[in-house]
Amino acid sequence: MLDETGRPLQEKLKGWRRHLHRYPETGFEEFKTSDYVSNVLEQLGLDVHRGIGGTGVVADLKVGTGSRAIGLRADMDALNIIESVSDREYASCTHGKMHACGHDGHMAMVLGAARLLSEKRDFDGTVRFIFQPGEEHGRGAKAMMADGLFERFPVDAIFGAHNMPGMRAGSFATRAGGIMASEDNFLIEIRGRGTHAARPHMGVDPIVIASQIVLALQTIVSRNLDPSLSAVISCTEITTDGLRNVIPSTVTIKGDTRSYLPEVQQLLETRMREVSEGICRTHGVECGFSYTREFAPTVNTPRFVDTAVAAATRVVGAQDVDANVQPMMISEDFGAFLHVVPGNFIFIGNGETSEKGGVPLHNATYDFNDDILEIGARYFAEVARVALANA
Repeated sequence: MLDETGRPLQEKLKGWRRHLHRYPETGFEEFKTSDYVSNVLEQLGLDVHRGIGGTGVVADLKVGTGSRAIGLRADMDALNIIESVSDREYASCTHGKMHACGHDGHMAMVLGAARLLSEKRDFDGTVRFIFQPGEEHGRGAKAMMADGLFERFPVDAIFGAHNMPGMRAGSFATRAGGIMASEDNFLIEIRGRGTHAARPHMGVDPIVIASQIVLALQTIVSRNLDPSLSAVISCTEITTDGLRNVIPSTVTIKGDTRSYLPEVQQLLETRMREVSEGICRTHGVECGFSYTREFAPTVNTPRFVDTAVAAATRVVGAQDVDANVQPMMISEDFGAFLHVVPGNFIFIGNGETSEKGGVPLHNATYDFNDDILEIGARYFAEVARVALANA
């Protein structure tokens, strides 16, 4: 496939992706990234709007007289990870930051869809190309919507995708309903009474109490949640103000939970609070408990799952499209969009584990598989066509 200059589209996509990989920027600091994608979109003749929700970009392409509008979303931010490669010519030029999740590839694919659709103009309606900041920490979608994203740029449906190491390169997978989990963060502070390690009877040891809480929290999923539902409670960090020979006064437990339904989120929060406060009360100490909802669950709209499956099938064939993939406990800021407008999120295989593209996400040696760029671009273009045609 060639662009209008005769240059293979794949080479153009690879050039965009590798430029973005060299210059990673983290959440709400994507100034150069925003400028770069805006310039590409303007060169394609699109109507570009910058500064949505901070550094977000929306570009419109209208063809014909149709009143429907479809959104195609790409995330822009990188991670605070040192890229650990010695021979990658396009490695990060910013020490301590890298595109370890493939957002550079996602941007390139949506830019590719913009090129394909602007050249062929074979649809009737409006396609909005949405480049979102701050995905990694679950703030960017809300920021764009707070800035009037869907009031200023209304859409009838929105579509997103994420590369997935471990899946066959260029294959697709999605499902109706919950495909990715919520992420809620919690903090539990046990306020005991510190003392010399040789005189434990003079204090109230918060480490012992914290240990009981960590173990008790694991019974919530197994004994309070309907076995047909899914959830995870993970205590990931424990800190104290003690020393080797000092029993601390305070222990802080941090972690997160994952689930697919609002009622499960509420159950987890309620029971975790009751368990933590109850154990602390038994020992006569104070308990501080906070629980925040960081990522909404990503819940696909069934009729737009059909749209996405039809588009992916046209691109790669039915043999490489899974329409009922097992849900994953990972989280995605795209879920916040789907709570406001209907749409679909799909996985694109980055490569099986032992092959190119198989390095896990958020790994210091990860790299987006350039071999799937054109497939992704064609998918995004096709899903816009199918969605608009099925008005």
